[in-house]
Amino acid sequence: MESQLNFNIENSFDSRYSFCARQELDELPYSFTITDPTICGHPIVFASKGFLKVFGYSKDEVVGKNGRVFQGPKTDRKSVMEIREAIREERSMQINLLNYRKDGTPFWMLFHLSPVFSKEDGRVIHFVGVQVPISPPRRPRWSASGVVRNGANMCEEGDRVCGNTNIMFGSCRREVCSDTPVELSRVLGLLASESVLDDSSRGLGIEETCEASNLEKQKAEVAINKIFSVLTRHSELTGRFVCAERHSLPGAGILSSALNISLGRIKQSFVLTDPHLPDMPIVYASDAFLRLTGYAKDEVLERNCRFLSGADTDFSTLYQIKESIQTEQACTVRILNYRKDKSSFWNYLHISPVRNASGKVAYFVGVQIEEGCKNQDRNGLCPEMRHRSVVGAVKVAVRSLSMGAGPSRS
Repeated sequence: MESQLNFNIENSFDSRYSFCARQELDELPYSFTITDPTICGHPIVFASKGFLKVFGYSKDEVVGKNGRVFQGPKTDRKSVMEIREAIREERSMQINLLNYRKDGTPFWMLFHLSPVFSKEDGRVIHFVGVQVPISPPRRPRWSASGVVRNGANMCEEGDRVCGNTNIMFGSCRREVCSDTPVELSRVLGLLASESVLDDSSRGLGIEETCEASNLEKQKAEVAINKIFSVLTRHSELTGRFVCAERHSLPGAGILSSALNISLGRIKQSFVLTDPHLPDMPIVYASDAFLRLTGYAKDEVLERNCRFLSGADTDFSTLYQIKESIQTEQACTVRILNYRKDKSSFWNYLHISPVRNASGKVAYFVGVQIEEGCKNQDRNGLCPEMRHRSVVGAVKVAVRSLSMGAGPSRS
């Protein structure tokens, strides 16, 4: 299982870009990751040296992990949901986010997310995530007598925003520069009440929301442009062109990133086929299916499921499957199938139509249970219940996305 996942992760990057792409990306002075939404768990498939330096991890500790491992107890859930929504809608976005280093230290960063599109069919193949650490705002410096030093300079820094301090710094421009003791003491009291004063044991409070400056936003834009320049050039060398903008709508049978991610959470063996395409090809295959049959993902997608049949497969069973598809009805059969290495296995197969939000059949799902493993479910579920649980999860994923605003099938 782990070896298959590692292969998928390496192949995700290496099959798309030339062999020099990793080296050139590592030479860029930016913190960023590249993730693949088509692989179960939406894992990181590349992490830059700048990213590893900022977060304190090694490459092996990061590649294959989902970006959520860098979040912590104080990470804003609403911000995380905004990122998920951008992924679902396959669009770029910038957001201020509190993340955590390996040693547990929290820090604010500007997170810039951008999809990588296949120029050939318009589907999203990767996401690039750039992280720009946000510099904390300058604090007022105090003399022993309690008088603000360089007060005018401090006021000029008031254009930076961190929590509610912009209110104070915006209003202090006139008052701190005043010589009136009453006004000065009032401002000092206001600053103290808002916990702006530093002490030697406390830095920026993580309860405050830090916002990136225009300069930091520009840094993120520059980084994204440089990264895409490298990816585009090295995809041209392999003939598998990528781009930063979608030049065409995803073709028929292309699943959205959000649906790929949702289906990737289902751990059982299953495939999704599209009855609206010629020969009803597979458009999604779970990792468990690939382990069961021994095939790689690119050897399965866009093929009809008949490649699993062989010399001793019962044709009456195949006819029963064909009839259930034509009548848009579910069926369960026991069928002899063959792995890539030509070894055979008895497949306890359940097929069911999957309807979208409008009630039309969008896909068919086929759930496989190897007969020798029928009764070996860790949760104690019988085969029929395991079939139903997978079908139910697939239906929820398809219907929820077809009701949304994303580019999912409707």
